[in-house]
Amino acid sequence: MTPEELDIAFKEAVESINKHTQPFPADFLLRLYSYFKVATQDQDPPGSSNPLINAFKTNAIFQNRDLSIEDAKKKYIEEVNRYFLYRK
Repeated sequence: MTPEELDIAFKEAVESINKHTQPFPADFLLRLYSYFKVATQDQDPPGSSNPLINAFKTNAIFQNRDLSIEDAKKKYIEEVNRYFLYRK
């Protein structure tokens, strides 16, 4: 997959998550959150008003801190595809 194809697939995966109206499992969202933060190089701290949620988000990011941008995008896409594949 070329870098351009990866970017397109990543954007499509993000859009599919944003368009989805049903709730997602918390562990799934945490994985996506951490992959997204790495993939987009987003350095902003978690912004929840709940300190416990911020701690979970920070931990998720910490666990994936060594991923490359490319690998984070791939993992995000894989998670989304796997989730929707098993929900059909």
